[in-house]
Amino acid sequence: MGRVQAKIAIVTGGALGLGAASARMLAREGAKVVVTDVKDGEGEAVAASIREDGREAIYLHHDVADEGAWQRVMARTVERFGRLDVLVNNAGVAVAGNPEDQTLEQWRWLMSINLDGVFLGTKHAIRTMKQQPPKGGSIVNLSSIEGLIGDPNLGAYNASKGGVRLYTKSVALYCARAGLDIRVNSIHPGYIWTPMVENYLKQTVGVVEGRRAIAALHPVGHIGEPDDIAFGVVYLASDESKFVTGSELVIDGGYTAQ
Repeated sequence: MGRVQAKIAIVTGGALGLGAASARMLAREGAKVVVTDVKDGEGEAVAASIREDGREAIYLHHDVADEGAWQRVMARTVERFGRLDVLVNNAGVAVAGNPEDQTLEQWRWLMSINLDGVFLGTKHAIRTMKQQPPKGGSIVNLSSIEGLIGDPNLGAYNASKGGVRLYTKSVALYCARAGLDIRVNSIHPGYIWTPMVENYLKQTVGVVEGRRAIAALHPVGHIGEPDDIAFGVVYLASDESKFVTGSELVIDGGYTAQ
């Protein structure tokens, strides 16, 4: 599949769901992986499972909203593996609520992770990637179909993921025109069965009824699996996507084609 052999990859939010699937698939394809999260038990377990499969991985505690934490993660990655080739900005949260009832505290907390975290990770990945010989790399930002369309009860999430989409394009242009050999792309998943989606359904209509209703929204007739997104991550991390930057990879079972 994707040529990521011997590449060094950081995957944020790597303890569960899309992050865990992406970390495992990158490792299976030959990358050395730094799994980061604030869920230490689950994150350590993902890294351990990669090592048990004969691959290289470490886990680092990492609050993506903390710039100092980003600096420490970059330093530790370079110290351990010598460079950084791939950053997967996957860490994210969701809060359901209509715009009248959602609080400023909820809004700012969500933005600090979903948007500030992507900004900080991108900033420090560029600084790291451009200094290493040879320079360059790939930054993969997890947005969402909710960064392309609106939802009446996901305003903050819509805003954050729409921000990720356009910020990705801005940074892609900057890196290309500066000759940094760093590609920057976004992935826009449809509904994937992850703890985040399950928790969202618990907050709203209930898990069983909600899963059935969400599956019906996708023309393919079912909800996606984490590996469906991990395949896209590996592609954008790999040399096969060397002519791809500033793009949106929509993996949504036809959701946004309607």
